Amino acid sequence: MVSKKLTLVNAQGFHMRPATTFASAAGKYASSVVIKHNGKDIDGKSLMNIIAACIKVGNEIELVCDGPDENEALAETSALIESGFGE
Repeated sequence: MVSKKLTLVNAQGFHMRPATTFASAAGKYASSVVIKHNGKDIDGKSLMNIIAACIKVGNEIELVCDGPDENEALAETSALIESGFGE
């Protein structure tokens, strides 16, 4: 299991486009991808769960990846967040 704490930097937070991009990226991996936010565990492969979490700009989250390709999953998903999803 690997994890990393991040702060959401894109202006609109996890709205539809970045949530779709994130869920698609996470879905490529066999490992589980969990977003920890406000004491809740959100399935990073579920677009609807990410949208429902209402994660806004400036919110701190923790990504937790667990499985055979956890390092690659964490690297790609954290890079998306750190880049602000290109917004």
